[in-house]
Amino acid sequence: MTTRIGSGLAPTDSGVDAFAEAAARAALRLGGAPADLIVVFAGRDNLDHADQGLAAVGERLGAGALIGCGAQGVVADGHEVEAGGVAVWAASFADGGAAETFHLEALQAGDAVAVAGMPMLDGTDAVLLLADPYTFPVEALLAQLAVDNPGLPVIGGIASAGGGPGLGVLMHDGVVEHEGAVGVALRGVDVRPAVSQGARPIGPEMVITAGEENVIAELASRPALERIKEAITELDPGERRLAAQGLLLGIVIDPNQPEYERGDFLIRGLLDVDDEAGTVTVGEQVRVGQTVRLQVRDGDSADEDLRAVLDGQLRELRRPPAGALLFTCNGRGAGMFGVEDHDASALDYAFAGAPAAGFFCAGEIGPVGDRNFLHGFTATMAVFP
Repeated sequence: MTTRIGSGLAPTDSGVDAFAEAAARAALRLGGAPADLIVVFAGRDNLDHADQGLAAVGERLGAGALIGCGAQGVVADGHEVEAGGVAVWAASFADGGAAETFHLEALQAGDAVAVAGMPMLDGTDAVLLLADPYTFPVEALLAQLAVDNPGLPVIGGIASAGGGPGLGVLMHDGVVEHEGAVGVALRGVDVRPAVSQGARPIGPEMVITAGEENVIAELASRPALERIKEAITELDPGERRLAAQGLLLGIVIDPNQPEYERGDFLIRGLLDVDDEAGTVTVGEQVRVGQTVRLQVRDGDSADEDLRAVLDGQLRELRRPPAGALLFTCNGRGAGMFGVEDHDASALDYAFAGAPAAGFFCAGEIGPVGDRNFLHGFTATMAVFP
């Protein structure tokens, strides 16, 4: 038996009926196969009916493991609803595939934060994670998982429909939660993570020769700000215009490669510069010896990067996958690309219409190299061969 996947979209905000419509469409594409895992994304105007909506999903897809969250907008089958809607995705795994759902809570322990509810992850192939932005420390969890379970891919997004602490909606099997995170540990399931950070490298590679925490003091043994300004002057006019609209920094995570390509950099913003000290503050912890390169992001760069990532997946798989989950930033969409359905239609075209669903996130979770990070402005995918 091979993995079978179905997905469905209800573009309207009709409450329980929207959940039922999306689930029915997913069930139809599943072709009668039992749903081992169900993932639900629902726009804000449908969340008042989340309890009944989950019951409607269960009636149409059965009692498989289920996770979900509230969303600014949803994605399915080549289309994007940037505000509202319901998307349902369901998978029937090949023999031996299993899904174990969980609900995580952040507990204050003195000055530290502990996480309760994480299952044992021995033998886990991948984790899907959906988190509330106000009540759960995603980056701290990812850092701990890198120590406890190195190389384990974590893929997902930050719920984007909550209005503050305790107002978010997370779905865990038949229960609606309002804090923490929900997820699923997948075992015996082939899952391929793919992260398109939507940025293009410009200028030369530079090595950090002095710095501490998230402050870079020197690049190539020169004051960091001075070296960055020099690199900008060496750009062609088109790249200088993009740099003037917003400059980013790419940090190489895995140095054990002969050369660094687009997907090898973790993209972070420049938070501050100190003209007097010549330092640059970035949105990530850095260390001496890391290689960095300037990056720019615009619609054309993001489009080029996404298509390159999708082509790379196809080359590895040698045929379209059974389906995919898509976690795309709420800063993308028509505002970035000038057209509707950009990310969803690119995935649909590349994967020959394979069932896919997802949502517009307030932050995306996925690996760069063998470590997982919280991103922004990315399109992050879980691809199921």
